[in-house]
Amino acid sequence: MAVLVTRPHPDDEATAAALRSRGFEVLQAPMLRFEPVAFQDDLDARYGAVVVTSANALRGIELKGHRLLELPLFAVGEHTAAAARHAGFTHVMPASGGAAGLRDLVLARVKAKELKKVSTLLYLAGADLARDLAAELGAGGLRVVTHTTYRMVPVASLPREVCDAFAASRIEAVLHYSRRSARAFLDAARVGGVEISALSIPQCCISAAVAAVLREAGATQVMVAATPDENALFEALERALRA
Repeated sequence: MAVLVTRPHPDDEATAAALRSRGFEVLQAPMLRFEPVAFQDDLDARYGAVVVTSANALRGIELKGHRLLELPLFAVGEHTAAAARHAGFTHVMPASGGAAGLRDLVLARVKAKELKKVSTLLYLAGADLARDLAAELGAGGLRVVTHTTYRMVPVASLPREVCDAFAASRIEAVLHYSRRSARAFLDAARVGGVEISALSIPQCCISAAVAAVLREAGATQVMVAATPDENALFEALERALRA
């Protein structure tokens, strides 16, 4: 029996390795495909810090020797923070608790006078945003300039081996990391003729917002991570399989 990972590549590889180290058999079906968007830096702009809600926001940018590396960077979590350090940022501040935690971290730094309220923040983001972080920071009195650096394109079909595994009841749970990838998974399962099988097993979701997509589609065994991080998602998976 296998766990299906729907996370985009290359992050799915790290997730698969972590699951295998816990003794799980793993199948992979990345449901979103990364595409970089050209980053046009305004050399006249002056920023106080960089904000990043996904490691993907840094993947398509050539940052070697870039002036942005001198700025502090606020990251949505430790995974994104690690990607920022790998890219060359040296002053990286990871948040916990998803985008809301990132917003609170930035505002806390302003309150502590570690970041000037008059600063302009550069938000490196994807083309499709789950929430308007720039507006939330703006409501706190900060000016935010958003630059789209990537888009995630839905994958239309499941790999043949995954469809065969669903048909043979060899998949025991599915892991979901975003609303968009969950919707893409549902569409692909429908196209592949395995929607009923796919929704009859535990759907383990990184947040309540993601879980809502699966419940609306008719899934009845939906588990939600206690916090929006992978360790908590794995704990939700283990709870689902013990039930």
